[in-house]
Amino acid sequence: MKALVIFESVYGNTEKVARAIGAGLTAAGEVQVVSAAEARPEQLTDLDLLVVGSPTQTFGPIAGTKEFLKTLPIHALKGLKVAAFDTRVPVAEVNSKVLTFMAGAFGYAAEKIAKGLKARGGVEVVAPAGFFVVDKEGPLKDGELEHAAAWAREIVKGL
Repeated sequence: MKALVIFESVYGNTEKVARAIGAGLTAAGEVQVVSAAEARPEQLTDLDLLVVGSPTQTFGPIAGTKEFLKTLPIHALKGLKVAAFDTRVPVAEVNSKVLTFMAGAFGYAAEKIAKGLKARGGVEVVAPAGFFVVDKEGPLKDGELEHAAAWAREIVKGL
């Protein structure tokens, strides 16, 4: 299996999750982990799996991830197995009815990334995943890197 994990990170939390996912995937084959800014179209050639992740800001992925998805030709991922993830603040712990309503209505980055990947022909392997940060800048909540590695194992099972 040849896999590529592409991430965008502001405070380093999403990068840590991406690298944990990449490490979890290495048992199944060759894995490269790169930022969205470093990703090149030729890296999508001969892939078996593409995983894309971003922090959630304003209920969606950040600009670099949006731009990466937008620049992919419409059938660029035809038949390619894909998975999406994000980092997010757990709204249930914020105790804000407005924020809880907004998150319920607008969702998170992972779902929007998954939709973008599928719109370009990708085949979703697992449901999009969210990994929790303690606050806007982090750190990651305890156990989230282990959660990321476990999610990677679920991806491998779905291949």
